[in-house]
Amino acid sequence: MIEKDIAIAIDGPAAAGKSTVAKNVADDLHYIYIDTGAMYRSLTYEVIKQGVSTSKEEEVLQVLLNTEIMLHNENNQQVVTVNNENITEEIRKEEVTNAVSEIASFPSVRIEMVKRQQKLALMRGVVMDGRDIGTHVIPDAEVKVFLIASVEERAQRRHKENKEKGFPSDLEAIKRDIALRDKMDSERQTSPLKKAEDAIEIDTTSMTINDVTKQILNLVQAYKEA
Repeated sequence: MIEKDIAIAIDGPAAAGKSTVAKNVADDLHYIYIDTGAMYRSLTYEVIKQGVSTSKEEEVLQVLLNTEIMLHNENNQQVVTVNNENITEEIRKEEVTNAVSEIASFPSVRIEMVKRQQKLALMRGVVMDGRDIGTHVIPDAEVKVFLIASVEERAQRRHKENKEKGFPSDLEAIKRDIALRDKMDSERQTSPLKKAEDAIEIDTTSMTINDVTKQILNLVQAYKEA
C-alpha cells in the first residue's frame, strides 16, 4: 500500500496505449484517472455538433467556455459527459479523431484545458495521460513516463479497437492519420508532444498492457522507497 498519494504523468503519441495503461495503474493504486485526451475529444465533438468551424480558434474557445466536461467511472468503465450528455462512444468516432489535433493545437484552448486539468491534479492521488502532462500540465509530478511504439503497432491497435467497437476501419488510413497526428502534435507551438527530461521512456511495441502497467507500478514503488 502506498502511504502518500502522488501524481503520475503518462505521456506519448497517439495510440501508444496511454489511456488503457493509465486506467489500469489508477485502478491498482485506487487513484483518480484523468483522461486528458478524452477532454479534447469531448470539446471536438461539441464543436462539430454545434456546426462551429474547427479551424476558428476564438469560436472553439467560446464553445469550451460554455461546455462542462466530466469524467467518471461507472461499473469500472470510464464515462465521458458533455453538458450531462453521455458521449463516451461518440468521441472515438473517425470524425472526431480527424479533427482533435487541430483543436488541441489552439493556444487559448490549451490554456483553459490545462487550468481544468491542474485543478484536478492539486490533491494528488491522480494518474493523468496526454501529450504534455509531464512537461506542462503537472511538471512537478512525482513519477513521469513517456510511452512510445512504432506507427505500425499503434495503427494495428487502433484498427483492432475500431473493429471491436463496430466502427468502420481502414488500416492504411489509420497509419497515415497517426503519422500526421505525430507531426502536428510534435510541431505545434503551444505545449508540443515532448518527453520530459526526467521521464522514463518505455517502448511498448512488443509489450502487453499488463507488462507496461507492472513496469509503471514498479517505478511508483521505487519512488516511494527512495
